[in-house]
Amino acid sequence: MSEKMILTLAIIGGTGKLGPGLAARWAGAGYRVVIGSRKAEKAQRIAAELNESLGIETIMGLENAEAASLADICILTVKASAHEAIVDQLEGVLKGQIVVDTTARVDFKDPQPPTPPSAARLVQDRLGSEARVVAAFQTVPAHQLRENLDQPLDLDVLVCSDDLEAAQEVIKLAEGADMRAFYAGGLDNAIVLEGISALLISLNKHQEVKTATFKVSGLNAE
Repeated sequence: MSEKMILTLAIIGGTGKLGPGLAARWAGAGYRVVIGSRKAEKAQRIAAELNESLGIETIMGLENAEAASLADICILTVKASAHEAIVDQLEGVLKGQIVVDTTARVDFKDPQPPTPPSAARLVQDRLGSEARVVAAFQTVPAHQLRENLDQPLDLDVLVCSDDLEAAQEVIKLAEGADMRAFYAGGLDNAIVLEGISALLISLNKHQEVKTATFKVSGLNAE
């Protein structure tokens, strides 16, 4: 899939903390964005708010399954507690697509790294070889996404997938949202991304901030 072929991004569970920020950045970069939610009315409300704030009319809000059916790439931004149920509900729709799983199964009150397999591996196993699952964005501070939309974000995204071509498409998405991104191995490595999320939560709580993030050095990347 080339960048020109990516017409629509569906952000499943897109009314939570991470989804609206990603939607704003991708819509601002020219992608067609559909926000999905269990309730279409909630998705429509968030879409309308984002359109107004960005001065555009391109973001749509639909029920999760309908949003997924329109997408070239689906991004799962659901709560960890709803992760399995949403994947089960959308199994038939998600097959054949690139599915980006942002899930970090970490309890904010007691942030500990989860046990393997990674959430993204569980999705791949559930959907089978017809889906191209990619893990990414677990370490992105949600509140920073909607700040200074015209400025790059001072953070890096690690991308894990067994499908290198799919991972490269998601790297393009991250770059489209003004983030640097790097391929970091297969889906089994994605458990580390969830663990880093636990570390960042702990850092934020100890330092009493919300800005702890993750950056890669030593790669000579601009």
